[in-house]
Amino acid sequence: MTELSLVQAVNAALRRAMVENDRVLVLGEDVGIDGGVFRATDGLFSSFGAERVLDTPIAEASIAGVSIGLAAQGFRPVAEIQFTGFAYACIDQMLNHASRMRSRTRGRLTCPMVLRAPAGGGIKAIEHHSESPEAMFAHIPGLKVVMPSSPARAYSLLLSAIRDPDPVVFLEPTRLYRAAREDVTDDGAGLPIDRCFTLRSGRDLTIVSWGAMIKEALEATDRLASEKIEAEVIDVATLKPLDSATILASVARTGRLVIVHEAPMTCGYGAEIAARVCEGAITSLLAPIERVTGYDTMMPYLRTEAAYMPNVGRILDAVRRTMAFA
Repeated sequence: MTELSLVQAVNAALRRAMVENDRVLVLGEDVGIDGGVFRATDGLFSSFGAERVLDTPIAEASIAGVSIGLAAQGFRPVAEIQFTGFAYACIDQMLNHASRMRSRTRGRLTCPMVLRAPAGGGIKAIEHHSESPEAMFAHIPGLKVVMPSSPARAYSLLLSAIRDPDPVVFLEPTRLYRAAREDVTDDGAGLPIDRCFTLRSGRDLTIVSWGAMIKEALEATDRLASEKIEAEVIDVATLKPLDSATILASVARTGRLVIVHEAPMTCGYGAEIAARVCEGAITSLLAPIERVTGYDTMMPYLRTEAAYMPNVGRILDAVRRTMAFA
């Protein structure tokens, strides 16, 4: 067991997958000699060579398209998109081809590929470098969408994504890449890509989040404890397919729900969770569902980035509103 940051855990998972299966390839811009813009692929080129770690041109649509072709021919490509703001160019390939491969060929072919990208803000980056497009990808039938929030879950979920027979979009919260370290056992064990994780148990309300916002959700929970409010914190981790059962069971116990995500509110993934709770647990709700999200605007430049990001104060305000509702 070794203490790793999230980006180191991603690197360890890639290395483990490539050792176990020589059909696993890594491709993307600067992933080879340079080891990736965040060093997620550091050292893989020297270990596995240019035939398995491929530096590509700056052409995101082509990276996705080549990965689909490789996957259809029995390889398991892991494609890195440097920032999620550049992943929009991949949506054509992912929607029209990757997601439809199994259906189009009546199961004769599948598309076992992973599209990786750092996601979200909080690093004071320039335009297109801090996007949170998880809802866009989750809306596409045939794609799985994963967004881990800790090194250990990133390691195990990435291994499961690489081993999955169908395409997975794997979004890595950039702000958490080096924010903390955690014991990670490099044993090759995966986690199921259809489960939420209950990180804290509580009786008074449920806080649901994913990715980098889990940090703020947990900090808010610690603050609420001093007010004698017990919050249950659920890390969605896999947005598609969504483990509705865990969320519904929690809301049935607590009667209150606060959803936290960094993406803009309108048509954000929190709306899907809220809808499912209304459909499956509305008689358990003791208060309206609260959403704490980014605003319906572009991620601002670095001077005003903090004003956009959901923070502990906004989460506490939402919790107090839902607790006060009668």
